[in-house]
Amino acid sequence: MPQRLQVLLKPRKSPVQARSAASVDAILEATIQVLLSVGKEKLTTTKVALRAGVSVGTLYQYFPNKSSLLQAALKRHMDEITDAIELVCKEQRGKTLRQMATSLITAFLQAKMRDAKTSIALYSVSSDVDGAKIVQQMGIRSNKAIVQMLATSCEPLTTDPQLVASMLQGVMAGVSRRLVESDVPEKQLNILCQELIFVACAYLDACSARPSVQGAGALN
Repeated sequence: MPQRLQVLLKPRKSPVQARSAASVDAILEATIQVLLSVGKEKLTTTKVALRAGVSVGTLYQYFPNKSSLLQAALKRHMDEITDAIELVCKEQRGKTLRQMATSLITAFLQAKMRDAKTSIALYSVSSDVDGAKIVQQMGIRSNKAIVQMLATSCEPLTTDPQLVASMLQGVMAGVSRRLVESDVPEKQLNILCQELIFVACAYLDACSARPSVQGAGALN
């Protein structure tokens, strides 16, 4: 990523007091509202400040431009999803693999699609604000939480937990992408969630019942 773009996207400062944090939250919430209302092309810092009820000067204390606003909004969204994953992974420690998969997938999709319009809007601007890096960072956090959860299963895995976690993340990401690219994500959410749970449970059953054949049949 070019150094100049990194500078443009980087927030000017982080909130250190409750009032400052509240202002930033209001600004980011307003960013989402303006994005949904007028789209990314017509979104401006002035419109966001007006919607947030703060001066443009206050907004500029934290965000130098609209790209940094959008990136921060995307990061907050991804943080919330990752927090949900970390929480459910802690809650499911010691459970069966099927219980883990069911709870993990349900929590992930509920967090991802809690506000489908927001998820879709942020997905549409992701490539403009180095979203891939944010997704990668959150993926590392999620992977760690899933691996730690799997390690406590009452049905020991015969496949590397790191690999299993990565596979689960891959199929979860694929289904969530299909949802945000769909014209009617709300109608597809429940059925895709059920099918994803079925696939994940079948995979975990296989990973706990068969000896590891790492490398066997792998594509060259």
